[in-house]
Amino acid sequence: MEGTSLYLPIVILLMQCSPSVPVSVSTDSHKVEAHEFSDAVLSCTFRTEKDQNPRIEWKKKGRGVSLVYYDGHFKAPFEGRASIEGATVTLQRVTQEDAGEYRCEISAPNDSVQLGETNVTLKVLVPPHTPSCEIPSGAVTGSVVQLRCRDQQSIPPATYSWFKNSMPLIPPLRANVTFVINSRTGVLEFKAVAKEDTGRYSCLASNGVGPPKMCEAKHMKIAVVDSSCIAMASSADTEEAHISSQTLHRTEDTSNVNYIPPPQEDFKHTQSFML
Repeated sequence: MEGTSLYLPIVILLMQCSPSVPVSVSTDSHKVEAHEFSDAVLSCTFRTEKDQNPRIEWKKKGRGVSLVYYDGHFKAPFEGRASIEGATVTLQRVTQEDAGEYRCEISAPNDSVQLGETNVTLKVLVPPHTPSCEIPSGAVTGSVVQLRCRDQQSIPPATYSWFKNSMPLIPPLRANVTFVINSRTGVLEFKAVAKEDTGRYSCLASNGVGPPKMCEAKHMKIAVVDSSCIAMASSADTEEAHISSQTLHRTEDTSNVNYIPPPQEDFKHTQSFML
């Protein structure tokens, strides 16, 4: 009994001297990714020093700071499509409007440190949409032609690939390539189109979030321009310009001649008298 009586005061003394832990807040993940129209879990865990009923608040940062959860209720636009367990919030059917930075705040007025917080960033992933494609209906051989493809809604941004007559268009692995494809911007550029480039072109957008999407194929026809006709036309234009120049010079020479009026005869008026 004597040993027990000596042991109890020591335990009580240790309990009294043990340091108390003020309010602390943490999260399982500071960055959360969720597919569009799925649920997103924003975790928040806390520990308090004394306060057994701390106040829990969630706020969203943007141009300003808006309330998500306050005074035991979710605020618009999260009201009716969010739930909370402890301090962890689940947002249902998230859209791109829900993406952003959130802050979990725990207020414990009875603690020595009365406020703790942690931040969680939500990124909403959006699958590709059908890209808009700009495909010219025609061009002439030897000209520079650009085909454009763009999907402005996918997150992360889509990458692009081109097809000709339903077959993947892959730049040849040689120095004098006739076309280049920028998979980031979606631009297909022909340095000098040829007759063989005629065909139906389409573009595929993909970002790994959802199924890729392709725009409707469009036909592009390359017209052949005869070089001899171009030479004849050029020669004719040169000859016509030469004739016009000569005519102009003759006109200018004529216009510069001084005008001399014809001479007038000097005559005397005579009268006849009859005797």
